Amino acid sequence: MTACHLFASAALAAILLAAQARANAPVPAAPTPPAGHWHEASLDEYRKHLLALTTLVEACAKARDMKTCDPSLVGPDDRVPLGEAANAERRLVRYGWLRVLLSKAQDKDPQNKDKDESRPKAVLGAKDAPVEDGTLPPPPTTTQLLQDAEKRLAHDLAQTGVPTEPAPANAPQREAMNQVLAGREFRNLQEPSARDAVMEKINNWLNRLFENAARFGSRSPWIGRALVFAFILAVCVGLVWGLLQLERRWRIRLVPDDLSPAVGAASARDWQLYLEDARKAAAAGLWREAVHFIYWAAISRLESRRLWPADRARTPREYLALVAPEDPRKAGLAALTGSFERIWYGGRPAVESDYRKAEQLVTALISGNAAAGGPAQ
Repeated sequence: MTACHLFASAALAAILLAAQARANAPVPAAPTPPAGHWHEASLDEYRKHLLALTTLVEACAKARDMKTCDPSLVGPDDRVPLGEAANAERRLVRYGWLRVLLSKAQDKDPQNKDKDESRPKAVLGAKDAPVEDGTLPPPPTTTQLLQDAEKRLAHDLAQTGVPTEPAPANAPQREAMNQVLAGREFRNLQEPSARDAVMEKINNWLNRLFENAARFGSRSPWIGRALVFAFILAVCVGLVWGLLQLERRWRIRLVPDDLSPAVGAASARDWQLYLEDARKAAAAGLWREAVHFIYWAAISRLESRRLWPADRARTPREYLALVAPEDPRKAGLAALTGSFERIWYGGRPAVESDYRKAEQLVTALISGNAAAGGPAQ
């Protein structure tokens, strides 16, 4: 028998022995399937199950043996109602991930493992981004997975409305903070007002605007400078326009239409009442009083038309000085004022013709007729 035949026979015998050894080897234990397909659990039963699973994971993380990390201790999956109603819709909560984790947790994490073996080199197209030294981050250990499982169970338990841990008592910390804030350096602290918040937003917007202009100006310097100059020019134009409006209002001193005249002013009494008193005095032959009343009827009428602001302290000559020289009513009011001053203040006796002339002037002023008569004699 040649050497080739001997080598072939030896190889065949080795293959047969390896196959027989693999057939006789024990099969690895798979995670124990749940006792039932699922369990129709109420919300209270679901909470109790989560608490039991949390205790199981904590014990497994400490012991890391086959008895404590038995996957069969997980129990069946839960079908949990989504509400308190009797016919509420149910959701299936599976625990297969926990059974696999407990089965893996029966073997403790390897110690002193070579970094080069536990951190494979980065390759093109890898899902995770490589770190700076060109290697992928190491996969999480079983201990870390057990910690993540505790957090997941705590999160699921929190969603059921049961607090996972008591709320910390912050009374001592709050008291200490109140004592600090009561110090001298914090006495003038105030909460920001709405105006401060708006001004801060405007300030931030202006800062971003100038930053963008500067960034854009680095690529096109003339455009950036043009934008800055345009903004400054717009602000200056707005300020000048506002100052002009304020100066115009101060110079014109417009009298608001809705303000009533001061008590004692001529227009505080209706001009028609003055005219009625003048006619009554004329009917009684009291010509001096008649001229007095008819003069104030004219002043009340002109003042009510906003020819001048109402003021109770003016003299007849001051009323006449307020009328513009080009006003067609200037001549009629001057003639009426001269006649009134001579009769009322000068002591000249009044006759019927004086009243008739004053009445003619007042009628022209009230009706707006510019062709008033000349001065009374």
